[in-house]
Amino acid sequence: MLKFKFPTQILLSMSTAPVLMFLIGSKALATAIIELGQASEEIFRGDRLPILNIPKHIDGDPE
Repeated sequence: MLKFKFPTQILLSMSTAPVLMFLIGSKALATAIIELGQASEEIFRGDRLPILNIPKHIDGDPE
């Protein structure tokens, strides 16, 4: 049996940087997704869409 023990402090220090990078990256990704959702809402909101002139009667229909 192996009696070699890896010190806990080394494991903790080696795992701290990846965990922090994951947290920072996930926050940036969440912010980007929220901004993308807000931008798509602006596109589909309809304020900037052109007004279509739809005739009230069809050609050939007397009304």
